Amino acid sequence: MWRLLLGCLLATQFSYVNAAPENDPWMVLQKAAQAARELSYQGVFLYQSGTTSRSVQITHMNYGQGEYARIFVLDGSPREVLSQGNDVVIFSPRDEKVVIEKRRGQNLFPALLPANIDVIKSSYQVRLGGKERIGGREGQIVYLEPRDKFRYGYKFWADREYGLLLKSMSSNERDQVMEQMAFNQLTLLNTQNMDWFHPHIDPNKQYVMEEQAAGRSSSADAENWSVDRLPSGYKQVDQIKRMVPGKSVPLTHIVFSDGLASVSLFIEPIPKGTRPKTGSTSLGATNIHANVVEGHQIMVVGEVPEATVAQIANAVSFKK
Repeated sequence: MWRLLLGCLLATQFSYVNAAPENDPWMVLQKAAQAARELSYQGVFLYQSGTTSRSVQITHMNYGQGEYARIFVLDGSPREVLSQGNDVVIFSPRDEKVVIEKRRGQNLFPALLPANIDVIKSSYQVRLGGKERIGGREGQIVYLEPRDKFRYGYKFWADREYGLLLKSMSSNERDQVMEQMAFNQLTLLNTQNMDWFHPHIDPNKQYVMEEQAAGRSSSADAENWSVDRLPSGYKQVDQIKRMVPGKSVPLTHIVFSDGLASVSLFIEPIPKGTRPKTGSTSLGATNIHANVVEGHQIMVVGEVPEATVAQIANAVSFKK
């Protein structure tokens, strides 16, 4: 049996959670978004997508100096993520080395929901469900249903006392479960000790920083391509160029989001003699669509329906 252990904190630390009426589903989700960022907690949750399942440990702390998190995959290869605010560093074992990658933050369980819940109201409709116990805690069920074909539906279980998401599930238009995450251990922290905020170091491996190219850029930067017809609700939230091992030119990585779901677009020139990839495939909740435009490999990847990645891939055009 899963056991959810909640630590004791001062009542003043939770004074905000009672401000959200339980009969307003948008307010329940807003409270969940706020709790994930404002509370300090440590726990283990089970991630499932298709036939893949992983146990993941998360430690999150928020106090006067900012918001910090450490995420550690407990099963298989020990992938690790450290984040401070919106800055993310990923430690990924590759062969006999560990590659250190810098990224911009994306919503990760239990902080899946945007800080301002209003940004998703035009793309989703919401309704309350019943109440269900998850890991020994009573959760309020909230359904987030897509208004079109370009995003999955979601079912959330929000802790009735503290607001934090206890479980999340996404499903496609046929009500097939695409992905789910649920805490089986959770402790709220009342400390400012930051000794945990560092990666596990393997002295037998070399640690190398992923090579960056032109670095982070904005949509205002001069490019010879454009994305003309994004699916409704999606906006560009990040863009970066990076070198890829074995490639002589940088790859461009653009991230789009509707506030909840996110999609990555990769653009790179196709070297002579290289056979490009085309077509669609899926891996659990993730859909991938590849095509070729003006001698460039276009690859779109996201935990979204196939229609979304296909439309973004087909919307890329190059200036003559």
